Amino acid sequence: MKINMDDVDYITETSVTIRGSRRRTTVPKYIVDKLDIKDGDKMRWLLFKDGTVMIVKIYR
Repeated sequence: MKINMDDVDYITETSVTIRGSRRRTTVPKYIVDKLDIKDGDKMRWLLFKDGTVMIVKIYR
């Protein structure tokens, strides 16, 4: 997948926390604010064959 850096608004990294069967990751505040993510909103995770992951907020 090629990415045009002119289309990128923000880049950061976060950690994954795994405790038993529970897996958590933190969504950066900038992204939460920009996408207006609220408690209970749904996110769609797409895993591509090359290992790339895309996360998209579901708007309904």
